[in-house]
Amino acid sequence: MIDIAIIATLTLLGYLFGRAAERRHFASILRREEQLKELLVFNERHLPPGDWQQGPLVGGNVVISLDYFKRVVSTLKSLFGGRLTAYESLLERARREALLRMKAQAHTLGAQMVVNVRLETASISKGKGDQIGSVEVYAYGTALIR
Repeated sequence: MIDIAIIATLTLLGYLFGRAAERRHFASILRREEQLKELLVFNERHLPPGDWQQGPLVGGNVVISLDYFKRVVSTLKSLFGGRLTAYESLLERARREALLRMKAQAHTLGAQMVVNVRLETASISKGKGDQIGSVEVYAYGTALIR
């Protein structure tokens, strides 16, 4: 009986702390996206028309882990099939964070635009059955300076 109470308590704590951390992270992402909205990013390979000077390669890297509660829920959902929204949220946060870090680096270099933007994604497996423990996303592109 005490084992069930411990598992239920840990699951509840995982849910509460994981949800709070995810909300804080999304709030931080929204705030920084607003600050860097003037710096445009494109996946086009060619320079846009105008007097642009090609700057250096800029990049942003992030590794984000799935919280305990979402890992448990995703494991249960995978038994029945369907969308794993916990992983969708994880990937969205990772992509947006990596792009923000790339934009921040370009901003410090005085760039007005980043072109040829690419995203690389890797999962970091952990535990039995190669469960996904965390995901890494690297965003990179070429900074353009006027």
